[in-house]
Amino acid sequence: MVSLFSRRPRRTDVARPKPRRQPVAQVDRVDLAELTPELLPYLGQAAYVQLALFETLSHAVSVAPTADSKVAVSRVAALALAKHHGLAAEIKRLGQEPGSAMVPFAARIDAYARTTLGADWYEMLVTAYLTAGLLGDFQLQLAAGLSADARIRVIPLLSGDDGHALLVNELRSAIDANPRLAPRLAMWGRRLVGDTLLIARSSLANVSHSRDHEARLEPAFTELIASHTRRMDVLGLTA
Repeated sequence: MVSLFSRRPRRTDVARPKPRRQPVAQVDRVDLAELTPELLPYLGQAAYVQLALFETLSHAVSVAPTADSKVAVSRVAALALAKHHGLAAEIKRLGQEPGSAMVPFAARIDAYARTTLGADWYEMLVTAYLTAGLLGDFQLQLAAGLSADARIRVIPLLSGDDGHALLVNELRSAIDANPRLAPRLAMWGRRLVGDTLLIARSSLANVSHSRDHEARLEPAFTELIASHTRRMDVLGLTA
């Protein structure tokens, strides 16, 4: 008997080649604490960074638009100077003079400070807020590689009040009053990253310029950039 229904031909599945997965290179990330310099140069550079920040803030005080703004920024400058004095005291504990310990870093940081000062009061405040934040994060990570005795004294000193909330308040008030400031300050904030990371990198001990070493450093610097982006977000600026 012939079936009234024809059978469908059996479907032949064609094997499709599976896409090849490229092997993912495993990067052994470096811990910045492994690259902490000796205590004296660490303190010398950290102390000079705080002194340069104080100078930037002092200049900002001199050109602030109102008396209230002068008072607010002067408080932040005083906190930076207090950190500098604390680091200088640690240098003296080692039997060294702060001025001598800072000399090796002065020219590079002075050039950096001139480059990143900013064209007006608003850019100066962005510089003070963003660069102090990035370098502060970096120095705290390096402090983890100091001796236990040094860590106990240095970490609380560096992680103390920095007054950045005052700078944020001044900047946000200025941007709210004049939204046209935002694009210019955002561009300035993005520009600061490269120069600031170069200063940070110059602090590291035993760093080579090999491709492998740079790859191991990249995740640590990516985290610093992420924190920088979050600070930009606080100001309402696009990183």
